[in-house]
Parts: sequence; structure tokens; C-alpha cells
Amino acid sequence: MNAIDIPEIPDSALCIDATAHARAVSAPFLFNHVARSYVFAEAVGRHRGLSYDRELLYLACVFHDLGLSDSAPVETRFEVEGADAATAFLAARGVGAREQEIVWDAIALHTTTVIPQRKRPEIALCQMGAAIDVGYAPRALVPERIVDGALARYPRLGFKEAMTSALCGLLRRNEAAAAASPVAADVGERRLDGFRRLHFCDVIARAAFDE
Repeated sequence: MNAIDIPEIPDSALCIDATAHARAVSAPFLFNHVARSYVFAEAVGRHRGLSYDRELLYLACVFHDLGLSDSAPVETRFEVEGADAATAFLAARGVGAREQEIVWDAIALHTTTVIPQRKRPEIALCQMGAAIDVGYAPRALVPERIVDGALARYPRLGFKEAMTSALCGLLRRNEAAAAASPVAADVGERRLDGFRRLHFCDVIARAAFDE
């Protein structure tokens, strides 16, 4: 811990490079979100006494919203694009296939409930940290002194409106691709006139089979 009472990021060259890359491609509100997500993930992991690779957890957290950056192609759901971008970054730096797969799974699943919690700790904690910061999981899972420290170092910068606006931006760029994410579809349903999300009842009714 440090003067501001939060976990420090791993000090490897890879994590330092990852931080620089995430800052470079992410809006300030978005970088602060992924940084807080790591702080919260670490706090939960420590409280639960879990054994995990801190470097992989950090990489998953700091890269988990690359699919919301301006560099994202918006050709499929943002979680998958973020996972692909993260593993491309890791592959270029010689990170092994197993480690790449863990980071890919953590990022691709981070907006999914239940499933990540059945996976290895790095994946479960990445989802939990992000879920705490957006409100899906209770803030009370993290000690208040750590929440205060995270907010002091990484302010929210109007996060609620900025995040929903970023998701709207994906839908405006490529509605069909972005709407494959249920998170983006939720935002579109509330925020975009004329948006209609794909509904399973419609899918099954239109299936090309006789009964």
C-alpha cells in the first residue's frame, strides 16, 4: 500500500508499457475506470485470500475496455474487440499463448454475469472489479479506505454519462455490430431513438424450420 491507500500496479516493464498504451488510446474517464477496476479487483482478491497472477489480472483490467477506444474497428461486440486488441499487444511482446488466453477470456467475459465467477481468479476478479465500478456489484465489497483512495487517484470524471455516451457512439458507428453486446443494446434501447434490440422471441419465431 502507499500514501493513498490502494494497491500499486505490478512494476514489470510489461505492465508499465500496458499502462502507457491504455492511457494513449483511452479517454481520461475510461482509463480511470479501468484503473479503478484493477484496484477493486485486487482488493476483493486479497480479502478472499485468492491465489492469482497479479500481472495478468492487471493486464486484463487495464485493457478490458480497449473496445471502447477510438481505435476500435466496431466490427463486432466491444468486449471481443478489446480482448483481440489486448492479446495482439501481448503477442507482440512475446507473452505466451496460455497467458494471452487468460487475458482474452477475462476481457471478453467482463460484462457477463455468473460465468466469470466459475473461471480462474484472474477472470473472475477482472469482472468483479469492473462490476463494482459500474454498479453491478456492491461497492461495499471493497473497504471504504480503498474506495476513497481509488477515487482520489483516479477520479470518475463524469463516468456515468461518459460511459453511456461511449456506448451510444459505438451504436452510431455500426449498430448491428455494437448491439451484439447486451450492454450496448441496453444503452441503445434507452438512449437512441428508433433503436430496437434483437429479441430471442423474434429469433426463434423466424427460425427457418417447419414445426
